[in-house]
Formats: sequence, structure tokens, C-alpha cells
Amino acid sequence: MKTITCQSFLEDTFSGILSKGTKPGTSFMHVNAIDLDDPSTPNADLQYKILTQLPSQPSENMFQIDSRTGAISLSAEGSSLLDSSQASSYKLAVQVKDLGNQSLGYRTLANVEIAVVESTWITPSPVLLQEHLNVTYPKIITKVSWNSREVRYYLKENFPQGLFSIDLEGNIYVTQEVDRESQAEYELQIFAENKDGMLYDNPLQLLVTVMDENDNGPVFSQEIYRVELEENTAKGSEILTVKAEDADDPKTSNVKIAYEILSQVPQVSEGFSFHIGKDTGVIRLQGSELKNSTAKHYHLLVLAADLAGMEGGLSSTCTVLIDVVDVTDSPPVFSQTKPLRRAGSSRGAPFHSESQYCKQQIFKTYGPFSLPEDMEVGTLITTITATDEDKEMKFKFTQFSVESGNEDETFKILSNPQNGTATIWLDKELDYETVQEYILIVSARNDEEVVGKEQDASSTATVHVLVKDVNEAPVLTQRRYEVTIPESVELRTVLLTVQATDPDIYTPSLSYSLRNDTMNWLSIDEHSGEVRVMRALDRERVQDVYTVQVIAQDRGSPSVLVTGEIAIHILDVNDNSPFLAGDYSKSYLCTPQREKQSITISAFDSDAAGNSIPLSFALADNPMLQRNWRINVINDTHAQLSMGISWLEPKVYPVTIILKDSGTPSKAQHIQLSVTICLCTMEGECMQEVGRMEGKPTVISAVSIIVGTLGTIGFFVLIIIVHLTLLGANKKKKRKSCDNLQSP
Repeated sequence: MKTITCQSFLEDTFSGILSKGTKPGTSFMHVNAIDLDDPSTPNADLQYKILTQLPSQPSENMFQIDSRTGAISLSAEGSSLLDSSQASSYKLAVQVKDLGNQSLGYRTLANVEIAVVESTWITPSPVLLQEHLNVTYPKIITKVSWNSREVRYYLKENFPQGLFSIDLEGNIYVTQEVDRESQAEYELQIFAENKDGMLYDNPLQLLVTVMDENDNGPVFSQEIYRVELEENTAKGSEILTVKAEDADDPKTSNVKIAYEILSQVPQVSEGFSFHIGKDTGVIRLQGSELKNSTAKHYHLLVLAADLAGMEGGLSSTCTVLIDVVDVTDSPPVFSQTKPLRRAGSSRGAPFHSESQYCKQQIFKTYGPFSLPEDMEVGTLITTITATDEDKEMKFKFTQFSVESGNEDETFKILSNPQNGTATIWLDKELDYETVQEYILIVSARNDEEVVGKEQDASSTATVHVLVKDVNEAPVLTQRRYEVTIPESVELRTVLLTVQATDPDIYTPSLSYSLRNDTMNWLSIDEHSGEVRVMRALDRERVQDVYTVQVIAQDRGSPSVLVTGEIAIHILDVNDNSPFLAGDYSKSYLCTPQREKQSITISAFDSDAAGNSIPLSFALADNPMLQRNWRINVINDTHAQLSMGISWLEPKVYPVTIILKDSGTPSKAQHIQLSVTICLCTMEGECMQEVGRMEGKPTVISAVSIIVGTLGTIGFFVLIIIVHLTLLGANKKKKRKSCDNLQSP
């Protein structure tokens, strides 16, 4: 039998504090009950429920309870209506029941008293925290509070782990020394949550500012500064600026730096030769002009102190090395001078104006150089030289430039600073007809600025260039002339007029001629350049375009010429009739007519497409011809000729075919084609009797040849018989003589 043990609350009355601003659904207190039954059975399955709420205003559903945990929180409606002026406290009757959701079970009631208070969750004031503070850590720096008996605090944000902490009472601590130079500000987020880890309200922001302590001395950007100073530098001239920086708070006097020169070596006069701005660090020349001969180097020890140089500040030093350098005081000069001659005057004749007279005393003149106007671009004109009396090589470096006379940039000057020379080159084509003479004013200047002496006319020279006239070729108005005409154009028609100009000032008359007129179709007027048609044109001979050369030649000495092209686009005229192409003498057709047997014929028209293809094929208007033959067009240029009936007598038939082109008006031609009709073998070979071959001998001629041959043979046999007969008679005579000599 099951034993039932009654459950009970841990307290008869529970009390809690509800802070305004608590989020709905976030529990601010718990009620707890226990049941001594076996916790693994429904007997100990407890559920909580709010039975009543007093007061019931402004809503009787201001609160809600978690049936399992007993956590009490504001409802969404209660959160929006909570107002301590209407109800500063509430009483709830809460029931706990075992056996879970079953209707049976033991029930116990408890009272819950809730006090509504104003929120104490207020953003704390910013904290000013002295860096390197010598105190016992952790140190409280501020405090926050949330009105609830069930609250836990924690911190987040940008600080090293463990630098700040918060305890259960809301006290916020710094746990160790802070360094402003490492981080000047910290922004902490402070969170308050209930037992279930839910936030009561939005987190608070706490700004912690680290207050500066003068724990950093000034640091120069360089330990050693080095500068070169020209020996004639004027008093008060700025030499250089030294710069020191302090890592302390820029809003405090800890970073206010004062500069001072502690020592100068050598000390050539009473006091220092240099002065430094206390606040700026700008070092200036304080004494008279420096002389390289007096001291070539100065060594300054400079102090930078913070706290504006007041006692108790930190400081550091740097070294300033000043090298006194020599300067250039001798400008480059052209070594010789001679009068500048006027173009066209006798050698050595000076200019007549007063200014020119003065210039001739001091200007060095190169030239005159006589250049033909067709001289190749890139040709060297001359080399000019200037000398410099300075000792140091870097002060001798000289640059040359053309001051005037080269506005059109016809010439280019290239400096060789190391040896004080410059070369002048032709950079653009010359044109005698535009400019006959150039006078270039060239100046020489040191790379380094000349000190103590003005640049004068001795550093200036002239380069005199004369341009010689050269007979230049004429220039055609067009390099290629194009004209379009029909091939039927009338003779002596003017096609176009060729024109050319001569760039020379004294323009002689020009003559015109044609070249490569292979068809002899054209002529050109020698003086006017008119091109006429002299013979009938034929487009089919030149394939649409006929190109000839036109020549324009002057009468200079030597004579020069220019060539161009005339392109004549010849438009087609329907002046050619179509004709059959190919040899059909060996073609034949079999009789009786065989299936798919035909002769393919091809036609051609020399005219262009518009006046030629497609070609039409037709049989002549003859009833017999129309009956015996058929012609079928294959394409624009081919047709098939076949028998119109099944049997024709074997022989050669003349077939008249009419060929007509597509021109307007069209051209037609009647062509008679000989077609052989013959009996054929099974293989389709023609069995027509073969006539005597041309050149084959006849019977009579063959007999004549045989008779002649036999007669010739008989003639030679007769000669041989006669010869043998005579030889035998001689032998008998000799034998008889021998016999007579032997007898006594």
C-alpha cells in the first residue's frame, strides 16, 4: 500500500523586491516547497500556481510563475502597466500541489509579498584612475546596484583578463596598476542577471580614464642629426629642425617640451654661432656668415626637457653635426668670342644695330653651318664647349640650353655635364621654303647655383645655321585617284585631272605622263594633267579595275618626280554573248534510248554576273528538233541534253541550242552541236563503224609500195650476179696463163 506524505513550503510567507525596469519573463524571486515522498515517483512531482493577486489593479495578471521552478516574474502585460504610484506592493497566494498534472494530490498555500521599488540600475559616473597608483590591490573604483535579493553581476569588454572585477555586492575593482601609454581609456559593460542567467535590464556602460603621470621623457626622432651648410649662408637662416616626442598625455604639461643648446664645438667666437627655438626646435645661424676656411664642421649638443623645461621634468639629448661646405662662385664661360655675321653678308661683316654691335664683342659664335634642307634627321651639327674655374668637380657640371631661335624645336641639344660640352643635333626636317636661317642663342649654366656672381653674357654663345635649297619632288594632291566609268564610255572622254604642286620657292612648270598603261587605253595632257579615254575599254580583259601610274615631274636640274596611281573601276556592259565551253566531239547517245543517259553541256559568258548568269538553255523552234530532243537546266551554267524519243537512227545529228544571258537587254546565240547516235554494247560502248583513219594507206598505195620494194631488191640481186660472173672469168684467165708458163 502507497504511503502519502504531505508536501510543504520552506516558508509560510515569501518576500521579494521588484525593481522597476525589470524585463518581462525575468524572474526576480523564487518560492520553494519540498515533498518527502520518493522523488522518482509522481508523489514528489510538485507544481506551482498563483491563485490570487492583491491588489488586482491595474491588472489581475501582473505576475506569472514557472509551474516547475517556482520562479516569479512580471508578465508582458504587467511590465507595461507596472507603476509604483498605483501599487507599491503586491500580495500573492501561491499554491503547490504534488502528483503533477493529475487532479488529485495534496495542496499547500503560501503567501508572497512583493515590494515595488524604483530602479537603482543607474550608469555610474566616469572613473578617473591614476596610472601606476601605489596602493593595495584590488582597489574599489565604483559600485552598481540592482534591487533584488536574487542578482549576480559580471563585466565584459576591452580590457586584459582580470584587470577589472565585480563582487556580489556590485563593487567594481581594479586589480593591478594601469599604464596610460599602453591604454588610456577602458569602456566596461556591467551586467545584472537573475539565478537563471537572464538579464534584468540592459547593461550599464562605465568609462575608466587613466590619468597621466610624467613617467616618460622626451625622445628625439634621431640620435644624430647631420646637415650640410653652405659657407655663405646668411645670418638668421634656418638650418634644420630637431624633433622630440613625449609619450605622456598630450593634454598635460608632461609633453610640453623645451629645447636648448648645451654646447658647441668648436666655439669660434664668444657665445654660440647657432640658436635653437625653445618651443620649436628650429636651429638657425646666429653669428655672421660661416667660412669653410674657419671651421669645416660644428658639433652641437641639444637638450629636450618636458614640463616646459621646469625643474622636476625629464629630459634627453641629441647630437647635431653641421658640415660647412664650399660653394660654386665661378660660372661657365665660352672661351672665345668673335662677331656674329649676318646671313648673306661677307665673311666677318658685323651686324649694324647697336645691340648687335655690343653682342658681337662678347658672344662666341659657332658657324655658320650650311645644311641642305634634305639633311637626315639625327645628324650632328656641332659640339660647343664652356669652361668653369671651380675646383670641385660637382661645381663644374654644366648644363646647356637653347634660349631662343629654336622655337619650332628643329634642333636638339644634349649636354655632357662632366666635361662641359654639348652636342647640337638636327631633330626635325629642314625646309628652305619656310626658314632659310637659324640663329640659336645657347646658354651654359652650372648644375649648382652660382653664388656671389651674376651669370653674364660670357656664358652665352650663338650657333649660326644656314639652310641650302634642294630641288624637292612635286606633291600630288592625291596619292591615289579613283574613277568609275562604264566600259562603253565614249572615246576622248576626260576621266579626271591630275594636279601636283612643287614645294620649291621658284616653281618651274610641271609635266605629266602615264606609266604601265598596258592596254594603251588612256592619254594624259602633258601640261594640264587631263586624263582621257583614247581606245575602247574592255572590262573583261582587266577584271573590273584598271590601274596605271601617273607621273608628275619638274624641270629642275636634276629633275625629280613623284608617282601616284589611277584606279579606273570599269562598270560592265552586256557586250558578250554566251558560248558553249568544252569539247563534245567524243560524246554520244545510245539508241534505243537508255535510262538516265544524257550529255552534260556547259556554257560561259565573259560579262559580269548581272549581265551573264543565270544562263538559259533552249532548243531551236523546230518541230522535228523539239520532238527528237530534250534539254534540262541543271544550274546557272549547265544543262543536260537527252533524246526526246526512244529510237533514233544511228548517225550524227545537228542539234541547234539557243543560249541566252541575263543582261538588259540580253544577248543570245544559236549554237549547232553535233550529237552522235549509235548502237551500243551491253556495257554502253558505241559500236558505230569506224571510218578510215587519217594518214592510213589505201590498197593501191600499199600495192605500189610492195612492188617498188620488190623491184629494188631485184635490182640489187642483178648487180651481185653480174659482179660474181666477171670475177669467175678473171680467175680462169689467170689459171690459163700459169699453165702456159709451166710447159717447156
